[in-house]
Amino acid sequence: MNNLGSRLKGYRLQSGMTLRELARQVNVSPSFVSQIENGKSQPSVATLYAFAQLLHVSVDHLFGRNVEDGPSAWAPGELQSSAVSEGKNPSSVWMPSEHANRISVVHPAHRSRLDMAAGVVWERLAATPEHAVNFMKIVYAPGATSTDNGVMTSHAGYEYGYVLQGELEATIGDEVFNLHASESLGFDSSIPHLFRNPGTEDMHGIWFVHGKESHGGH
Repeated sequence: MNNLGSRLKGYRLQSGMTLRELARQVNVSPSFVSQIENGKSQPSVATLYAFAQLLHVSVDHLFGRNVEDGPSAWAPGELQSSAVSEGKNPSSVWMPSEHANRISVVHPAHRSRLDMAAGVVWERLAATPEHAVNFMKIVYAPGATSTDNGVMTSHAGYEYGYVLQGELEATIGDEVFNLHASESLGFDSSIPHLFRNPGTEDMHGIWFVHGKESHGGH
């Protein structure tokens, strides 16, 4: 599920943009873009987000599993257990319902994920046709940041985060917030922001990003 480089290359070719032009607009070297497309390097969160904006794709597309895939993203064990507990015939659990393309149930073993530079991981928790919304679990390794040069990024929409464990330093505009387990935040994503894990253990959080032109979260 993590063939990010090949998907980025496919969307770049589909857009008609050359590798050099994409590199120029993102302000990175062509060789770095080539390494990402060939799976030899991973982009930072900010670089991935810049790619998504320029290629006009959402994070849902970059995760690589389409909403139309439907039941393949569901959890057989959970669905069968639910069916049995409700007195339904387990053999009919996989029959598509009229709402199948609007329902997403994802088992932890089936989550699509994106592994990025510096130990940042996104895991998609659900996928519906609403591409302007991203519902994810995020992990930041100790010292990991959302950019590789400390420059803050911004995008359309709003985002909300909840820290499950560890610590997250969130710089939003001129304010710096140190979030610990059970603390949360919400903010206008058009305000320049940067995330960093200043702790000694992985930071795990639940993130929800939405916006008319939103392509991803941090």
